[in-house]
Amino acid sequence: MTLDKRTFLFLQGVCSPFNTRLAKRLQDKGHRVIKLHFNAGDIAYWGRQGHHRHLFRGQPEALGDYVKTLWQRYGITDQIAFGDRRPVHRSAVEDAPAAGVRTHVFEEGYFRPFWITLEREGVNGHSPLPRDPAWFRDVGRSLPEPPRPTPFKSRFKVRALHDVCYHVAGLANPLVAPHYRNHSSITAPQEYAGYIRRFTWLRYQKIRDHNHIRALLLSRRPFFILPLQLNTDAQIRDHSAYANMQEVIAVTLASFATHAPEKAVLCIKNHPLDQGLSHYAQLIQRLAKDYGIERRVIYLESGDLNRITRHAAGTITVNSTTGLVSLGQSCPTMALGDPIYQLRGLTFQGTLNEFWQQATAPDATLFAYFRRTVLHTTQLNGGFYCQPGIDLAADAAAQRLSAHTSPLEQLL
Repeated sequence: MTLDKRTFLFLQGVCSPFNTRLAKRLQDKGHRVIKLHFNAGDIAYWGRQGHHRHLFRGQPEALGDYVKTLWQRYGITDQIAFGDRRPVHRSAVEDAPAAGVRTHVFEEGYFRPFWITLEREGVNGHSPLPRDPAWFRDVGRSLPEPPRPTPFKSRFKVRALHDVCYHVAGLANPLVAPHYRNHSSITAPQEYAGYIRRFTWLRYQKIRDHNHIRALLLSRRPFFILPLQLNTDAQIRDHSAYANMQEVIAVTLASFATHAPEKAVLCIKNHPLDQGLSHYAQLIQRLAKDYGIERRVIYLESGDLNRITRHAAGTITVNSTTGLVSLGQSCPTMALGDPIYQLRGLTFQGTLNEFWQQATAPDATLFAYFRRTVLHTTQLNGGFYCQPGIDLAADAAAQRLSAHTSPLEQLL
């Protein structure tokens, strides 16, 4: 891989010290780093890192031109962002190719834990990964098996602490960045209140959920699993045709009631990081009653998804990485959206109405090649929140960002 000295513009990152650690690694390699702040949290987490820091305080519609002036002023060759669909990133990502600026996008790992995603130009629905199963067979066959990732412990309370610190700093936004608006539709106080309420009740619900799962597995009835995603996630908000998970639940229950085998059960499991603000239990109970399938629908707030999927007759998801968990368990998988694993031979290619009766297991060999290729081209060992994970991720990312071509570009 050819290494050259470049100038990186850092846009918004995760609520953690990851970006500052990565910037230091890039500077150590001789690259130049410029930082663009959008709010007080960005400033607080960046600290005194880097020689050139800029704060955008203007109206959102002026952001595109402002970024272009930075590209020209500093001769920006590359820009780094967490997620490609945040409002503060969209114009920069869309205008970069015409200006000859390469965009590097970080995201949570496609395969978890111990992995993060780094792709050029886009992630998830905008990933440059091909959608041709034959390509994955050819490439995956030629690649070595990836090494086992270095494990680390990443506690939720560490991530939560970073989030709280970032938003506490954000209290200064009315003075520091008066026109800034968060990409999330939920305010931090609403989110924290929801977490406290949900996690308080969760200790009691875990007992109920454990009994539900045990009874379901002992019954040996065929069951399908619908793991919920977060309404605030870009995967739903920007990369799907659904407005929210309530709509996904309604569509899935309607199809299940009409087309699933009479003995089948639908198990709906909430996301572990859901804020508890959507009241899914009441919605599911009401819809199941309307369709006359109350005894065939189970709602879980907790539970081991790997264990559940291992015994399921099928998994329904929009575009979640839980689809990869399902495929890895050789469980028939229906993707209602267009994730990177939406390939003939992996996911069911018919309609949801057909899936209940015609679901087939994925091609295990194709999945092995797919996994090997995705790990090689887009995944880095590390994490965004705990110190050991950040160290691993920053070292690996700095090396990959310094290369003239990405692993995927080399294969293509």
